[in-house]
Amino acid sequence: MDGLEQLFYGFSIALTPMNLLWALIGVTVGTIIGVLPGVGPVTGIAVLLPLTFGRDPASALILLAGIYYGAMYGGSTTSILANIPGESSSVMTAVEGYELAKKGRGGAALGIAAFGSFIAGTVGLVLLGFLAPTMAKLAIKFGPPEYFTLMTLSFTLVAALSTNNIIKGLISTVIGLMVSTIGIDRLTGEARFTFGVIGLMDGIEFVVVAIGLFAVAEILCNLEVMQIPITQLKKFKVRELLPSKSDWKESIFPILRGSLVGFGIGCLPGGGATIGTFITYGIEKAISKTKEKFGTGHMPAVAAVESSNNGSAAGGFIPLLTLGIPAGGSTAVLLGGFMLLGISPGPTLFQLHPDVVWGLIASMYIGNVMLLILNLPLISLFMQILRLPYAVMSLFICVLSVLGIYSLSNSLFSLWIMLLFGVLGYVMRKLDFPLPPLLLGTILGGMMEEALRQSLSLSEGSWLIFFQRPISLTLSAIFCIVTAFQVYHIIKHGAYKERESDEA
Repeated sequence: MDGLEQLFYGFSIALTPMNLLWALIGVTVGTIIGVLPGVGPVTGIAVLLPLTFGRDPASALILLAGIYYGAMYGGSTTSILANIPGESSSVMTAVEGYELAKKGRGGAALGIAAFGSFIAGTVGLVLLGFLAPTMAKLAIKFGPPEYFTLMTLSFTLVAALSTNNIIKGLISTVIGLMVSTIGIDRLTGEARFTFGVIGLMDGIEFVVVAIGLFAVAEILCNLEVMQIPITQLKKFKVRELLPSKSDWKESIFPILRGSLVGFGIGCLPGGGATIGTFITYGIEKAISKTKEKFGTGHMPAVAAVESSNNGSAAGGFIPLLTLGIPAGGSTAVLLGGFMLLGISPGPTLFQLHPDVVWGLIASMYIGNVMLLILNLPLISLFMQILRLPYAVMSLFICVLSVLGIYSLSNSLFSLWIMLLFGVLGYVMRKLDFPLPPLLLGTILGGMMEEALRQSLSLSEGSWLIFFQRPISLTLSAIFCIVTAFQVYHIIKHGAYKERESDEA
């Protein structure tokens, strides 16, 4: 009953006119970002993050979260109708949905994707509301040794799961950790790795890194690709978007399975929606009695992967809110948003800021309903955005990026740093290095270093402290298992391990 009372308290915050407006703006912008090819939730949140400065923390986070899970909805539209995944987690939706569209069933595919996303989002939020407080109570027992081992494990998982090459993932993580050490040392007061540049004395803001790595690098990559303009866009009537009884009969269990799998994968550091959709697709294909239909336009497959996509969005908030550990790139940027607003996610968040956390969770229920309403009648309107030349869209993103960074620091030096990380992100993409580990290292590197120093201070320099406490010992054991598995995989298959995506 206590949990329900807290949720009702959250609704009293989320249902205020101003917060309803921010939720509507967030999910609308998020849907548009999901529709735009090559943008994605990470870029959208990073670019718009500076616009939340000076606002009420609950309202600001409601806006950012709306962009996050709104983009998960929007990615299905272009995937199904134009075979253009709005973001990486919509790839499998494009594989099956576009085939359905060519058969004249694009409207029904959009409908089952929207309803599946709504059901998955609701299931995920119910699980979030029940599990997050319990996880927070457990996390209160975390001290510096537990946080250090948890962050080490998180870095390892992110590096391993975000790329086909564990070596490249680890290199990306190390670069992020190196970036986090730039600036004045908190304990000694000495300047580290500033090379006499005054602009680096305060370190490098994660927003600058995020916008450079994702927005600027994305623009540089996409400008290489000539876009094919979409001149014929079908307008759907609402009744065409309603799945038939047979569609529902075939899809209801894949929706529920996809919701649970997506939520579970979303809870893991480094898991994310993309991995969840591939795993869900593999599960559905493995247990299906009609495997030959996969790849030819299979409605249950669309329902399953879209449900997994949106279930993972709710799951990603579990480690973020309770441990302060992001599960992927999008939640890493959200973590930075919390910190910029003066709020530290972690075990004490539910006690110190109940208005923020429960207002945020309640707003996601409301945003889920808003998204269902938006994504059915306004699909044709959102598709018209694709008529814009990418040069126009990229210019708009550039302007927002420059304004956001300059409003943050009032410094031209920060713009040069943003451009530097944009070029770095572009080169890393070309060389197939993952970017989320770099961003995660930049954000958590300082916290990890502080936890390590505090732990060694408590133990008077003894590293045995990480193996003398039950939780840190368990996390250390998991870290050793994951590391041993990765080393075995590298020795057996080589550093460039290939995942069988067609079976995933």
